[in-house]
Amino acid sequence: MIDEIHVENLALIRSATLTPCAGLSVLTGETGAGKTALLSACKLLMGERASASMVRDGEDSLSVSGRFFLQEEEGERDLVVTRRVGADGRSRVTLDGRIASAGELAAQVGAVVDLCGQHEHQRLLKAASHVTFLDTWAREQIAPAYEEYAAAFEAAAAAASALEQVRAAASSSSAQLDEARFVLRRVDEVKPQLGEYEELVDALAKAENAEALINATEGAFQALSGDEGSALDALNTAIYLLDQASRYDAALADRAKTLREAVYAAEDVAADVRDYRDSVDLDQVELARMQERVSAMQSLLRSFGPTMEDVLAARDKAAELVSLVDDSAERLAAAEKAVEQAERQLAATADSLDKARKKAAPGFAKAVTAQMARLCMGGAQLVCEISRQDRKAWTKMGPSSVEFLFKPGADMAARPLARIASGGEVSRVMLALKVVLGQRDAAETLIFDEVDAGVGGATAVALADVLADLATTHQVIVVTHLAQVAVRAQAHYVVAKQGKESPETTITAVEGSARVEEIARMLSGDTSAASLAHAAELLAQ
Repeated sequence: MIDEIHVENLALIRSATLTPCAGLSVLTGETGAGKTALLSACKLLMGERASASMVRDGEDSLSVSGRFFLQEEEGERDLVVTRRVGADGRSRVTLDGRIASAGELAAQVGAVVDLCGQHEHQRLLKAASHVTFLDTWAREQIAPAYEEYAAAFEAAAAAASALEQVRAAASSSSAQLDEARFVLRRVDEVKPQLGEYEELVDALAKAENAEALINATEGAFQALSGDEGSALDALNTAIYLLDQASRYDAALADRAKTLREAVYAAEDVAADVRDYRDSVDLDQVELARMQERVSAMQSLLRSFGPTMEDVLAARDKAAELVSLVDDSAERLAAAEKAVEQAERQLAATADSLDKARKKAAPGFAKAVTAQMARLCMGGAQLVCEISRQDRKAWTKMGPSSVEFLFKPGADMAARPLARIASGGEVSRVMLALKVVLGQRDAAETLIFDEVDAGVGGATAVALADVLADLATTHQVIVVTHLAQVAVRAQAHYVVAKQGKESPETTITAVEGSARVEEIARMLSGDTSAASLAHAAELLAQ
C-alpha cells in the first residue's frame, strides 16, 4: 500500500505530495492540469523506464520518493523508495537508503502496485497472461494440479536433456574421444588426492633441507641445555646468587622469580627443539619419491590446472565422456526409457491440470460477466476458452492455452478482446476482473486512469459502486472526471495548473466546502447555487 508519494521537478510539477487513503482516493481536475505527470511518478516508483524528457524545464533532475507498507508473511514492512532522474537521462534508485536498481524496484514495488490505465492494459490483451488471472481466482482448485504439472514438466525437460547428452556423446568424434582417454590416462597414472599436493610441497621443503635443520636444532639444543656452558646453567647460577643476595635486600627476590620463569620457558623450548631434531629424517629414498610425485603433480597442474580441483574436474569430464561412449547402447536405452516415463507422467498431470482449469473456467467467466453487467456493459460476456496445444508448444504454465474472449451480445460470436473490445470496454473488463479477484490479487494498490472514458449517466453510478466495492479489498487510486466516482472517495485531491509564463501543476487535498465546489465544477462546470446544492446532496448520500 502507498502511504505517501512526494514529487519534485517532474514535467510541470515543481513540488507535490500525495497521501492516498487505504480505501478509495480520487484525483480530479481540468484536462491538461497534469494528472498524467502524477501517473508518471507512480511508474517511476514501479521501476519503469525513465526519460530525460520527464525533468522539468530548467532543472538538473527530478525526484520521486515514496513510502510503502508491504504485506509479507512475517507481517507488514515499511519500504522507502527514492528515484532520481537527471537531465542527462541517468536514473538512480535507493531502497531504504541503499543503492539499488530499477529491476529491484520493479520486483518489490511493481509487484504490489498495478497501474490500470487504458494504455497499460497490454497484459489483458495478451492471451499468455490470462492463465494467471484464472489460476489466481481458483487457487485452491488449480494450485495442487499445477504444482504436480510443473514438477513433471521440469522432470521431462531434464530427462530430454539427459537423452540429448547421451546422443551427443555417442556421436563424439574420434579426436574428442582420444583426447578424453588421454586425459583420463594421464591423471589416473598419478591418482592425485585433494590436499595432497600442498602437503607434499610442505614436506618436501623440510626433507630437502633435513641436514641443515638437524644441525641448527642440535646447536640450539646444546646452547640451551648442553653439558658445558649452557644457557640454563648460567640462568640457574644467576638465580642462586640472587637468592643469596635477597637475604640482604628483599627486592632481589622478584628478579630471581622472573629468572625462574625464564628457566621454565627455556626448558620447554629445549625439549621441543630436541624432539624436532629427532623427528627430522635423512631418508634419501623417501626424498626422491616425494620429488618425483611433486613433479608429476606439477605436470598435471600445467596441463589441466591451475588448481588440483581443475585437474580432477577435467578427469571427471573425460571419464564421463569415455563412459558414455563405451556404454552408449545401455545408456541410450536407459535415457530413452526415462524420457518415456517422464512424458507419461507429464501427460497425466497435464490432463489433471486441464480438468481443474476447465472446471473452474465457467465459474470465473460467470463472476466476471456479472461484474461487467454491473458496469452497464449490456449483454456483454466474458468467455474463458481452454485449448490443448501441440506437445511442442507446452510451457511450464500448462499444456493448453487459456484465452479470454469478449462476447458483445448473446447472439454475437465471442472474439479475442484485442480484436473487438474498445479501450473503454477493456478498462471496465479489467475493473471487473480485479473485483472478482478481490483479496487474492497479488497487487495491493490499483491505480485506474481513464477507466471512466465515455461513461455517463447510470453507467457512471454503476462504475462508482464497483470502484467502492473494490476499495474494500484494495487501496484504489482513480484519476476521474466523474462526480459520481469522486463523491465515493475517502480522500479527494484536485490537480490544477497555475501560471502562464512558467506554469506549475499543484495537487491539493480538498475537504468541506472546497470539495463541494470541486464536485460542482465536475457536474456542470461552474459553482452556481444549483450546482453546489447538487454536489452537497451527492456527498451526503
